[in-house]
Amino acid sequence: MKATGFNHVTLRVSLLSRSLPFYVGILGMKLVHQGRTDVYLEWGSAWICLLERPQNDQNGGNEEKGLDHLAFSIDETDFPAAVETLLASGTTVVRGPVYRGGGWSLNFLDPDENQLELFTGTLTERMKVWNAE
Repeated sequence: MKATGFNHVTLRVSLLSRSLPFYVGILGMKLVHQGRTDVYLEWGSAWICLLERPQNDQNGGNEEKGLDHLAFSIDETDFPAAVETLLASGTTVVRGPVYRGGGWSLNFLDPDENQLELFTGTLTERMKVWNAE
């Protein structure tokens, strides 16, 4: 498999109104897009998506926060072979392969059930799709 590096991370947060000032004001990330329940932040060559997931007090409130998934960049020409490698190894696929948000995507689980993604797109391509809607 020829993943070329880190692409993006998606974090679940309880309140965007609290998290956004931290990521922009304190960590110095650039706000690229703000939706109703999500924001996209640029940070050097990588990007971060914050997804608002309010706490669920019935279940203790913590399972909704934290890492949603970590994505790795992969060239579109290498994507099909990577998918075949993951499927042949018995890796659990959560979603995909699917074309969404400006690139091909495959979400899968590592041995400890951390969700990972292979993604062929960029933040610029994703914003073209998100802003067109």
